[in-house]
Amino acid sequence: MKKVFALLLTALLVLGCTACGGGETADRLEEIKSKGVITLATEPYFAPYEFVDPAKTGDDQIVGMDIEIAKYIADKIGVELEIVALDFTAVLSSVADGKYDFAISAMAYSPARAEAMKLSDVYYSGGQGYGLMMRAEDAGKYESVEDLADAVIITQSGSVQEFLYNDQVKGACKEFKLVANMTDGYLAVSEGKADVCICDAASGQLYADANGGLVISDFRFDVDPNMNGVVVGTNLEGTDSLMDVINQCIAELKESGQLEEWNSYYTEYAKSLGIE
Repeated sequence: MKKVFALLLTALLVLGCTACGGGETADRLEEIKSKGVITLATEPYFAPYEFVDPAKTGDDQIVGMDIEIAKYIADKIGVELEIVALDFTAVLSSVADGKYDFAISAMAYSPARAEAMKLSDVYYSGGQGYGLMMRAEDAGKYESVEDLADAVIITQSGSVQEFLYNDQVKGACKEFKLVANMTDGYLAVSEGKADVCICDAASGQLYADANGGLVISDFRFDVDPNMNGVVVGTNLEGTDSLMDVINQCIAELKESGQLEEWNSYYTEYAKSLGIE
């Protein structure tokens, strides 16, 4: 009986290890192909990368450069694209947890993100760096970290901008606030609820041009060059083949010049709608 029990126990352990191993090595790309759908997590409030066209409905309502990239990836794999709109912090956590297949959301590289997610090659780095948005009457007032001593600063939770605050500003201002998306940060400055918003200068300028009364500083934060580029994110486990396809798509789009065309097109598209 002891021998029989030992054999049964060994068999169960082998089966258990096999099951565990299968979970760890499951290929996300094959799962996507099997389902026929790839799920994209994005926060659609960061023109020209992704924004909402209120004249459209459903998934078609979310447009932008990043959405075109996602469609290109889905077409390359041969599956449908499903878009899931979330707050930015939820975009990061849900993809890191494997709830959705990938994230494209004007997401810059950061060391913390590289630990939590698998990150693609940089697909676009034509931005203007990270600066400060302020009301037009304060133009020239905030042009260095030292100028922020009496300022109320705001930015988006979970963003590279929050990292920059913690890394280069923390303790050097009057007050610091976080909001769920950059649009709320821009609006807070416009309404006088904050003095300065740490922002992506290009996106902030687009908002300022569309809405008036706001300006972007000449000051730029000193950052790792990788942080000036945007990347695609996936879960860390079982996504090697999926990331290979994503990087292949990025290379093709770069070589063809399509990314620059999409960026220009959707910049003008957002302006035409008055979308920040």
